[in-house]
Amino acid sequence: MNKPLPIKAPIFLALLLATSQAVAAPKSELWSFWDKSDQNNSNAIEHKAWQQTLDTYLVEKGQHNLFNYSAVSTADKAVLDQYIATITSKDPRSYSLDEQFAYWVNLYNALTVQLILDEYPVKSITKLGGFLSFGPWDDDITTVAGKKLTLNDIEHRILRPIWNDSRIHYAVNCASFGCPNLASEAFTSTNKEVLLDSAASHFTNSEKGARIEGSTLTLSSIYDWYGSDFGDDEQAILREIDKYRDGKKLEGWSGKIKYEYDWSLNQP
Repeated sequence: MNKPLPIKAPIFLALLLATSQAVAAPKSELWSFWDKSDQNNSNAIEHKAWQQTLDTYLVEKGQHNLFNYSAVSTADKAVLDQYIATITSKDPRSYSLDEQFAYWVNLYNALTVQLILDEYPVKSITKLGGFLSFGPWDDDITTVAGKKLTLNDIEHRILRPIWNDSRIHYAVNCASFGCPNLASEAFTSTNKEVLLDSAASHFTNSEKGARIEGSTLTLSSIYDWYGSDFGDDEQAILREIDKYRDGKKLEGWSGKIKYEYDWSLNQP
């Protein structure tokens, strides 16, 4: 019987790092530079170009909103690129908190779509990033107010710590089937609450959010990775999910609970 070939150290380390990054979720840690606003500024940031992109390429299929990456024209890719360039030229700190929230969520989602389009075709966003990376989330991807930013910076150092709202996890999209849907409407300061509640409702009532099969409850890995954002313990997390569920309530569940996430690309 032949002995198995030894795994070379660099390959082993890469596999180990990728595995650890896949399960270790970033903590919510405020980047204080961004904790500033002008509540007296009533001006709005324009997101029509992002809405145009959503209207043209987002496809509703069952419980999923899918993005038709393969159909994006060169002209429309240029529209998306220009939208990102335009809003990143602004300093969101000079706007109200509601405007800032819409700004960061739309920017995160637009940057994610841009990343996929720049590398398309690709089977999963986890295939992007450097050799030792599990996805592109720690890569410098844009610059705002003179600060280089990663997707993780936007989500975990700006959105989560400033707004402390678990519904943020339903709003930012990671271009994957397991992720909460990419909203069909661009976020604005006036529709943000409606869109957040809608996103929470759609996800918690979907099979990728919570699914009961016999004595097993399968939850999205989001509730495992970011459990503390939803509650102090398992039952508190289930109670938070129940706020938006129309079907069978989950609080008090005593059977098996497991977690899963589908990283395949959210395309038709």
